[in-house]
Amino acid sequence: MAVDYTVIVVYLAGMLAMGWWGMRRARSKSEFLVAGRRLGPVMYSGTMAAIVLGGASTIGGVGLGYQYGLSGAWMVFAIGLGLLALSVFFSARIARLKVYTVSEMLDLRYGGRAGVISGVVMWAYTLMLAVTSTIAYATIFDVLLDMNRTLAIVLGGSIVVAYSTLGGMWSITLTDMVQFVVKTIGVLLLLLPIAVVKAGGFGEMRAKLPTEYFDPLGIGGETIFTYVLIYTFGMLIGQDIWQRVFTARGDRTAKWGGTVAGTYCLVYALAGAVIGTAAKVLYPDLASADDAFATIVKDELPVGVRGLVLAAALAAVMSTSSGALIACATVANNDIWSRLRGVAGRASDDDERDEVRGNRAFILLMGVAVIGTAIALNNVVEALTVAYNLLVGGLLVPILGGLLWRRGTVQGALASVVVGGVTVITLMATFGILANEPVYYGLLASLAAYVAVSLATRPTDPAVLAAWRERLAGRTPGTTLSSPVPTPR
Repeated sequence: MAVDYTVIVVYLAGMLAMGWWGMRRARSKSEFLVAGRRLGPVMYSGTMAAIVLGGASTIGGVGLGYQYGLSGAWMVFAIGLGLLALSVFFSARIARLKVYTVSEMLDLRYGGRAGVISGVVMWAYTLMLAVTSTIAYATIFDVLLDMNRTLAIVLGGSIVVAYSTLGGMWSITLTDMVQFVVKTIGVLLLLLPIAVVKAGGFGEMRAKLPTEYFDPLGIGGETIFTYVLIYTFGMLIGQDIWQRVFTARGDRTAKWGGTVAGTYCLVYALAGAVIGTAAKVLYPDLASADDAFATIVKDELPVGVRGLVLAAALAAVMSTSSGALIACATVANNDIWSRLRGVAGRASDDDERDEVRGNRAFILLMGVAVIGTAIALNNVVEALTVAYNLLVGGLLVPILGGLLWRRGTVQGALASVVVGGVTVITLMATFGILANEPVYYGLLASLAAYVAVSLATRPTDPAVLAAWRERLAGRTPGTTLSSPVPTPR
């Protein structure tokens, strides 16, 4: 295992070194939170793919393949579909807004007063997303070092918190590019073909497994619908995803770079399901489907390759964890704390360094909270379900409504967030966290409240809508069509 240990240590040291290098570039709020809004198509595509394909997509995706066969790809496939939809239909407009958070977008669209409540819901989502990724460290380090669960979470979480705190989005972007390359090599180019060969090829896999393992819809129509509802729509509105859109250099980068990343997700989804199916042939009686990834890596891969594939698993977890962490800290500082203090939007250029220090402090604070929560919780699926139920049930309608329906009002948006969120929480307590009913009825209640209250209240001020349209067009309010549009550095 010495070679494998060396590979992992070099990888982790590289992550910290990039955090230190990123610190030298993150001199302003824009550089720290959105990498100066100047990522080109290659870096944008790689980092976007890295953040959406985390531990749940890698370890969980293989586990679903072990349990259901090829149809186990649907969870990650739904994530890819959501990223494609975001990139093709919405990303250009989102990038042109030049904001930092989803709540700032809601304030622009509805004329203020939606930020704190929507910020609290988004903060809860990003916190739980970061927690689920942090819990996954325990699985990887257990395979690698037979390490105690708590120590594994502290070790992995501390490395992510360190490089995220140092350089913000620049550090995370640089590490995500490395993580994207490592994941591609480790999972797609090494683990996938080796697993299929070890299982005897597709012919042997078909001979040894039931036919439903090769049915594209074998996981069940209701499950597929729920995956699409939660993950596809969740990709459209998550702060962690939008914050990456904000890093794009321009409209075309956001649209086409995201399309490439979404397509990559579809390939990754199928790869995970095939690896899990091969693991079912090799190890038909595992105690837990989620053990499939770790077992096949530990027992079937040669020395050195095993270390690289485990580094790929770490890369998957770290990319999502760091993206969720900076999103959580950004929302906590900019949408909740600053608004409660009454200082939101007052910062001048002279305050940029203070803002960087403030956001850096919030990343550290949220990182400690994430590690502590991850130690206390044990069920990754339940934590992830809570996160996406709150996100989709509480925020999908007011966000998409603001982008698509001009009659929506701030009162309707607030009612939608509150009614949807309360419905989701109540039904999770009633039916159970993993039930489908909370997100179904929460989304319907949110939509009903949004439409009814919006129609019952005065339309949004025309001046607010005019300023909103100017921002969507990439112009600051008051500029004309012939006025030059400022471009990021």
